[in-house]
Amino acid sequence: MKNKLVLSMVLVAAGHVFSSCTDFLEYQPQGTLSSENVKSADNADALVTAAYASLGNGEMIGPIASMWVYGSVRSDDAYKGGGGVADVQDVNFYEQYNLTQPQQGDGFMHPYTWENYYKAISRANVGLRSINNLSETAFPLKKVRQGELRFLRGHAHFMLKMLFKYMPYVDETLTNDQILATSNRTYTNDQLWDKIAEDFQFAIDNLPQTQSQVGRANKVSAAAYLAKLRLYQAYEQDENHRVVSINKAKLQEVVKLTEQVISSGKYSLQPDFAENFLPEYDNGVESVFAVQYSINDGTTVGRLNFETGLNYPHGAPQYGCCGFHQPSQNLANAFGTDANGLPRFTTFNEGSIDFKSATVDPRVDHTIGIDGHPYKYNAALPFSNSWVRDPGVYGYFQSMKEQQLATSSSYKKQGPFIGTSKNIDIIRYADVLLWQAEAYIELGQHTLALPLINKIRARAAASTGRTKKADGTDPSNYLIKPYDASNWTQSYARQALQWERRLEFATESPRFFDLVRWGIAAQTLNAYLDKEKSRRGFLSGAKFTAGRDEYLPIPQREINFTKGLYKQNVGY
Repeated sequence: MKNKLVLSMVLVAAGHVFSSCTDFLEYQPQGTLSSENVKSADNADALVTAAYASLGNGEMIGPIASMWVYGSVRSDDAYKGGGGVADVQDVNFYEQYNLTQPQQGDGFMHPYTWENYYKAISRANVGLRSINNLSETAFPLKKVRQGELRFLRGHAHFMLKMLFKYMPYVDETLTNDQILATSNRTYTNDQLWDKIAEDFQFAIDNLPQTQSQVGRANKVSAAAYLAKLRLYQAYEQDENHRVVSINKAKLQEVVKLTEQVISSGKYSLQPDFAENFLPEYDNGVESVFAVQYSINDGTTVGRLNFETGLNYPHGAPQYGCCGFHQPSQNLANAFGTDANGLPRFTTFNEGSIDFKSATVDPRVDHTIGIDGHPYKYNAALPFSNSWVRDPGVYGYFQSMKEQQLATSSSYKKQGPFIGTSKNIDIIRYADVLLWQAEAYIELGQHTLALPLINKIRARAAASTGRTKKADGTDPSNYLIKPYDASNWTQSYARQALQWERRLEFATESPRFFDLVRWGIAAQTLNAYLDKEKSRRGFLSGAKFTAGRDEYLPIPQREINFTKGLYKQNVGY
């Protein structure tokens, strides 16, 4: 068994904090350790472990590891699912866009997500205050652990920025009074990116290439995360979230940083796409950084991920809950290919794909539960339309990547809810390849992007062994080919890159954030809605409003608590 960083045994976070901002910005994890009572290097090291634990301290009503609500359902990839629009209605509000409100779900979803990320930041800052005061003689790993804590803090701030755009930046140097006087508009959009980048750069400068325990950040994973940040930053936005320019210097930095990751030799694509979604391959060669989970670790229920626990097929007897996160017809159609094994960019969504006759990208059977097709690589367990909870509202497809078989050693059911110990990857090596390809395309060096994208497609073509039916045949007509260099213009390459990211990471949740980064969220999502309304009546009133819906509103209770110090995002 790998020497995996154990997250569950050191400190356990407190329950929900209801009294607003001061609680989580001054939050101290419950337990025996704090910056005031750490007396030894061992105890300081335990604070670092506690900071890692915070990555998995989200919950169904305040997710921070899985972005299925904020990134998949808010995009054209998936519907909310479940038992109709009133079932966990806050998710329906996000899906409809125009129903999202700053005061929405006070104590539910995005206010709790905000809170849980700041709890994570607080843990990192508690650890930094403690370790900063230790000498390297007393604590030889001082710089390494500081690098890990700043990496973790950078991750939490990055996620908040991706979700809310403007939020207060909090580091270990601020006193409680200074924290409470820190506005979410202290920094400009670009300055805020740079502040977060400082943490990842410190991690690059101080972390080793390899750590003895898997799960810990290293120099290469820090370089990958900084590449991700610089790519987001390169698409410069105005105050109304319009992309007004693309910063070439930032793109050059993306190329340099991704090349550090690629040339390190530490990471590569898993040979089979399926392996990214099976617990037996946690911390495999494609996992650049992941949230770690565990089961049967001596705790009551294990260190399990319950954030995706609503998303199993409701009607399947081995599950029984709850049918959320259903792939859209638009996404299913996007997996169709033409006679050359390439995407049908302009005609893919004209009807509803027939999986008995259409040619498709093999990744569809890794992503979507389809009637009669093997469920989660079990040929003896075909997915059934009877498993779908409310097909009259949401159709018959079910998401599949985040789910595990009930027979998996990673699976545990607690009452009606389901948790697993399968890690959640924050960065896959496939991300790194496609980030570099994207940077090359926007730099006008699109020919350099072609082999990177085709490498991803070649892996997809080779990933059909686990999807076969009981009789050994493929459940779908697979046809996927590499792109040809003869028509590889910058415009075509950009379209191919955007398509490849969608199919590669479908229902993993980056889709919405990609659309916002590229500046095409409004046009893409309103075109999606125009067609989808004829298929799904519950979307009849949905509309994406440019200049508002690219970001979530700042929780109203935080604005109220700070007496207006925090400023609301535009449009709300």
